Amino acid sequence: MALHFLVESSSDAAVGDLVSLTGAEAKHAAVVRRLRVGEAVTVGDGAGVWLTGVAEEVSPSRVDVRVSERSADPAPTPRLVLVQALAKGDRDELAVQAACELGVDEIVPWQASRSISRWEGAKAVKGRERWATIVREAAKQAHRAWVPEVSVPASTADLVKRASSERVLLLDPSATTRLSELEPDGRDLVLVVGPEGGISDDELAKLSDAGAERVLLGDTVLRTSTAGPAAIAVLSVALGRW
Repeated sequence: MALHFLVESSSDAAVGDLVSLTGAEAKHAAVVRRLRVGEAVTVGDGAGVWLTGVAEEVSPSRVDVRVSERSADPAPTPRLVLVQALAKGDRDELAVQAACELGVDEIVPWQASRSISRWEGAKAVKGRERWATIVREAAKQAHRAWVPEVSVPASTADLVKRASSERVLLLDPSATTRLSELEPDGRDLVLVVGPEGGISDDELAKLSDAGAERVLLGDTVLRTSTAGPAAIAVLSVALGRW
């Protein structure tokens, strides 16, 4: 399989054009991935454009790719959104990485009441940037035409607002409706995953009152690092993506 790279400025490239990888992307291609002249590669802009080409020049500072094919993939609809509660250690980051590989379209960091990790001030900016980096690298590894957006951290009140226009699904071990039984209705699917201690009763009540649905993933209780990706896989089947 051809190596895949992201170059945001490649959106206007046409067949026959040269697209150049520079900076960290070029160094990664030449030094880490050991790309060689003549090898086939794919290049995306992260917003649907997909280019196929051959490497003509390769160095740690610049990689030139001659475009032989171009296509544009439409944005997926309905969208799959993961609202991932902040968790201790790297558990939330593991969830973000796997969800991106599995096809999520947007990731929302959630400051849940039981989140041990707290994003405030500069830490919130740094945390979002860290998640965006994880998403970018996971999207490249998975050869995704669209790189998921990492939104600003959300509060429970923000999620309540989303429930008015999107289909919000709360992963709740006490729910009676299985996620695998869900019938998509055309609305975006917003999956909410709690932290280590789960979604609090108060949060469940507020979100349920706003129209969110409680759903059961399975008979076992998964960690916050695995629950979201597992649910994304189930919804991908329901939407016919897989």
